[in-house]
Amino acid sequence: MFLKEKSILDGINQNPVEVSRETNINFEGMASVFLYHVVGDLTVGKPELEEFTETETLESAVRAIRESTECGIPVWKRRTHPGMVENNEMRQQRFVGILTSLDVVSFLAKSQCLDDHVKAIKTLVSDVVVPNNGLLKIVDPGTRLIDALEMMKQGVRRLLVPKSAVWKGMSKRFSIIYHGKWLKNMEGSCNNLGLNTGCPSPSSLSSSASSTSAYMCNNRFCCLSREDIIRFLLGCLGALAPLPLASISSLGAINQNYCSIDASLPASEAMQKHPGDPSAFAIMESTPEGHHRILGEISVSKLWKCDYLAAAWALANLSAGQFVMGIEDNVSSRWLNDICDTSKPRKHVSTNCGFNPSGPSFGVGRSTYRGRSAPLTCKTTSSLAAVMAQILSHRATHVWVTEGEDDDVDVLVGVVGYTDILAAVIKQPTSMVPGSRSNTELRSEMHH
Repeated sequence: MFLKEKSILDGINQNPVEVSRETNINFEGMASVFLYHVVGDLTVGKPELEEFTETETLESAVRAIRESTECGIPVWKRRTHPGMVENNEMRQQRFVGILTSLDVVSFLAKSQCLDDHVKAIKTLVSDVVVPNNGLLKIVDPGTRLIDALEMMKQGVRRLLVPKSAVWKGMSKRFSIIYHGKWLKNMEGSCNNLGLNTGCPSPSSLSSSASSTSAYMCNNRFCCLSREDIIRFLLGCLGALAPLPLASISSLGAINQNYCSIDASLPASEAMQKHPGDPSAFAIMESTPEGHHRILGEISVSKLWKCDYLAAAWALANLSAGQFVMGIEDNVSSRWLNDICDTSKPRKHVSTNCGFNPSGPSFGVGRSTYRGRSAPLTCKTTSSLAAVMAQILSHRATHVWVTEGEDDDVDVLVGVVGYTDILAAVIKQPTSMVPGSRSNTELRSEMHH
C-alpha cells in the first residue's frame, strides 16, 4: 500500500514538470485527493448509523434494504450490555455480515418458503445472512483517503466512522491541518519502517485509529459505503486529471472473472453459486458466430426494489432467460391467487399482486416481478469517469463491458465494479495510460 504512496510523493519531490511530460500524471492533484483528504471529510452530513440486528425478520430487512446503499444492509448482533460504552474491538466483533437483496430472494425461492411465504417472511435475519466479519471495518476520522481506498480494494465494503462534536462541521481544508498533526505524531512509527514519506504503516494506522477513537467513542457512528467514496472521487475529477479521461481498458479496470448463466438453464442456478463481488450473474446466449451475448442479469441491483416474493417464485420456476425478460406472461393466474392470498379458505385476488415492501405487510402490492431485459453496459473504450457517473446515476454496483461495432450484438468481455474502479484510481502512476480525448468529448460521453 505505502509503496504506491511513496511513488506519488517521489513524483512530487522530483521535477514535477519533467515527470508530467513523460507520464502526463498530475502528481500534485493526486496527492491533494489521496494523501491530504481523510475519511472525516466524507462524513459531514451523513446520518447516524442505526444498527439492524440479526434478530429482526426478513420483512423488516427488505424495507431496510430498499433504503440502503449498494443494495444491502450491515447486520449486527445485539449488544449484551446496552448501557455500556463499547470500544472499537467490541463493536467490530458484533458485526455479522451484509444482507443483500439477492440473499433474500434466494432464500425465499426455496421450496419450503414458497409453500408458506407467510412463515418465510417472519424468518430471522440470522438464518439468512452470510457471516463475513471482514466486510466492515471501523476507522478513525483521520484515516487518509488512500488508506480507506486500499481497505476497500482488499474487500472491505463499509467503513464505520465515529461521529464526534469535535469533527462535526470541519471543512475539507482543515483536514490538511488535521492530517499534518496526525502524521507528526506518527513519525516514530514511520522511522521504524525506514520510509521517508511521512506515511504510517498499516499496523501503526490501526493503533492510531484505536487510540484516537478512545477519547471520541460515544457509540455514535456513521457508515461510509464504496458508493460514497466513488461519489466523492467523481467530484475530484479536475484534481485527478488526466486519469478520469483514460479508458477502462487502458487502466486495466475490466474484470474478466465474472459469473454467468446460460439463458436456457434454470434461473435457480443463481441460488447454487456465490457470485462474489460484484454480486451479479450475467445471463448469456450464444450467437451463431460463437460469441456470448448478454441478455440481462440477476443481481443485487436489479432485485434491489423489486417484488421479492414474485422474484423468488420466478427464480425457482423459470429459466434464466425468462427471468430477465419478465414473468408477466409466464405466471399463471392460479399461482398468483395462491401466493397473494394468505387467508383460509382461499379467495379471489387481483392478478396485480405481489410483495410490496413499502406496505405494512407482505401480500397485495403493486405488480408481479418484471425482469429488465436491458443490462447496464459500456464499451472497452469508455472513460473511467463516464463509467463512474453511469454507476452512480443508476445506483448500480457494476457495469457490464461489451465490444463490437454493432450495438445490438452486445458481446460481453467483462465487468467493472466498485473494487475495479478503486483499484484503477490508486494504481502505480507509472502504469497509468492517459486518454487522448478532450474534456468536451468526456462531457459528451457522460451525457450519452
